[in-house]
Amino acid sequence: MSTSQPDASRPSEARTGGDDRATPDDLLHARTGTEVSPEDLVLAAGRDVTPKNLEWARRKLADEGPAALDKLLP
Repeated sequence: MSTSQPDASRPSEARTGGDDRATPDDLLHARTGTEVSPEDLVLAAGRDVTPKNLEWARRKLADEGPAALDKLLP
């Protein structure tokens, strides 16, 4: 008696569903090895670019370095 197994050459329905596909992990990371600016940090936090928010970002970058941006983004 033979058991039915999915055809390995056919993509599963989940992978052909368009928007239902998961984003690969390497595409989720925001930093590309470039410097992180205070403006980047403010925008990643969902804040408006204002002098007060830029000062907050400068302090956060001084304390945490570029990892501050990684902590804000998934």
